[in-house]
Amino acid sequence: MATIDEILRVERIETDIYRGPSYPSVLRRTFGGQVAGQALVSATRTVPAEFGVHSLHGYFLRPGDPDLPTVFLVDRIRDGRSFVTRRVTGVQNGEAIFSMSASFHVGTDEGIEHQDPMPDVIGPEDIKDRRDAASEEDRRLYSEWENFDIRIVPRDQLVLSKSLAAQQRVWFRYRHRLDDSHVSQVCVLAYMSDMTLLASAKSVHDDHVQSASLDHAMWFLRPFRADEWLLYDQTSPSAGHGRALTQGRIFDRQGRMVAAVVQEGLSRIIADPTVQGIPLRDEKPDETTS
Repeated sequence: MATIDEILRVERIETDIYRGPSYPSVLRRTFGGQVAGQALVSATRTVPAEFGVHSLHGYFLRPGDPDLPTVFLVDRIRDGRSFVTRRVTGVQNGEAIFSMSASFHVGTDEGIEHQDPMPDVIGPEDIKDRRDAASEEDRRLYSEWENFDIRIVPRDQLVLSKSLAAQQRVWFRYRHRLDDSHVSQVCVLAYMSDMTLLASAKSVHDDHVQSASLDHAMWFLRPFRADEWLLYDQTSPSAGHGRALTQGRIFDRQGRMVAAVVQEGLSRIIADPTVQGIPLRDEKPDETTS
């Protein structure tokens, strides 16, 4: 599989127009994190170096074809002294498949500071590497992300809150050393943030569910490294009418909250248990819109 450097290596083809590469994939649709990550890289190429991204809001409009590159059109919405705003549209075959707004902050402002504490959880070293897992589902799906170390905390080892409807915690990191730039770290985390989050909505259900990301919002709160262990504390406060709302707080090993994520996704109950939540190429087609 391609490295994250290769996946996020977008090509400039004209002023404010970029092209994200495609790579062989076991998925039938382009992975949402790939589209969001490439869109964010494209946006950062049009922003002065002293500005760092602090938030993004994206919508997955159509399913992407993993065999095709995606062209990203960047619109320079605003250039201010403290904040810069960009809008990015991802296009395949002349149709928009993704739309994103990203805001950048100069980063020199000072203000109040607080955060929620990191939840109590076992360390990643106490969880088996899913790359070595014996299940067929793990081997097929996680082969797509073999360069990422993803370790879901076993449910029987979670400290659960009775006030939350559905909960899941995941340790993750990129397996290889990344460069030190802010752009690399945030774009890799944007890619990673789409992994496993929708699964938190299914953690308290036995139903077979067809899943797909509908939208994705993310805030970058403090510096971090995506190639070091991060805890993804995930909850799903509500699910209904074929959609599930999910939330994630991302902490580093020192307990600092470095990012926050909110995502809504498709959560249709399906009768055929052979259809996976994330459709693979050797499974029967579905009607998912993203």
